[in-house]
Amino acid sequence: MTLALHGIGTALPEHTLSQSDAVDLHTSFCRIDPKRARTLRALYRRSRIDRRHSVLFEASEGPIETRQGFYGRSAGDDDRGPTTAERMSAYARLAPGLAVRAASGALENGGVEAREVTHLVTVSCTGFVSPGVDSALIERLGLDADTERTHVGFMGCHGALNGLRVARSFVTQDPSAVPLVCALELCTLHFSYGWDPDMLVANSLFADGAAALVGRAGDDDTEERWRVVATGTTLMADSADAMTWQIGDHGFRMTLSPRVPELIEANLAAWLDDWLRGSGLRRSDVGSWAVHPGGPRILTSVERALDLAQDELAVSREVLRTHGNMSSPTILFIIDRLRRRKAPRPCVALAFGPGLVVEASLLM
Repeated sequence: MTLALHGIGTALPEHTLSQSDAVDLHTSFCRIDPKRARTLRALYRRSRIDRRHSVLFEASEGPIETRQGFYGRSAGDDDRGPTTAERMSAYARLAPGLAVRAASGALENGGVEAREVTHLVTVSCTGFVSPGVDSALIERLGLDADTERTHVGFMGCHGALNGLRVARSFVTQDPSAVPLVCALELCTLHFSYGWDPDMLVANSLFADGAAALVGRAGDDDTEERWRVVATGTTLMADSADAMTWQIGDHGFRMTLSPRVPELIEANLAAWLDDWLRGSGLRRSDVGSWAVHPGGPRILTSVERALDLAQDELAVSREVLRTHGNMSSPTILFIIDRLRRRKAPRPCVALAFGPGLVVEASLLM
């Protein structure tokens, strides 16, 4: 049984900061010395990001240090910023509104009434609170109190594809099911103070956003509607230290090894070709690609691994440039743009997460 995508909704915080503003803020309130500031500016430029959205900002213009109040100026080398408890309190306060906007947009886009939803799948790796976003969605959207809930937590950037797999299993089990998937991340709650090379990269890339999708069983659905027909995953050997996501005392810590592009180039093609054969396809049959832009080097490594032309990942680069890496919802932003632009199918969606794990979805 396939999962037909009836509607997709996306939501972004109201206020943004340019990448040049972001590095100015970083260098000023973390008291970065001039030599390191030059290194930091080069790192932020290499991100290929123009602007990012953050729930913490109260204005998009004006002096950068006055536009948010959550992060204060560093008191010294030992200052690591707000505690994890303070960051989780902000998540509990700010996450539901963004999730509701994305989910209500998906329902409207798909012409689905809230009372029709039978299963709710939430996806997030940047916050923990219970009752959580799922309860808020049920209450604020007017979903039935008996809606079955599943949470996909702490799986990183590929979490939304795991959510699609869960939703597809629901319609396979019950063709009358109407699953709603909502991926929500507030990555800017985990800005890291200090001079930690791993976290400097994360600081330069991550942003906030939410995306949701509502679907139904789709084997007999119209050809115009995109359908998830297969999903796949693989854990690369000897890669446990390549990408990690851990809970610290002052936020969550993302580590990204320089080995990640090498691992992708060495392992992706053989696995993907074998997975596609299971659906009777070859790589040359793929009409479009939705690749999660973990960063510019991730996209380049995928192009090299799969022998893709640069323009085949243009939408992935576009989303990275305009929104940054929003972790799990990002792949749904890309799929939404491809779907609206009537990109050729089949489409393969790919995302990478801690492990190092590849997650894939095949859309027809």
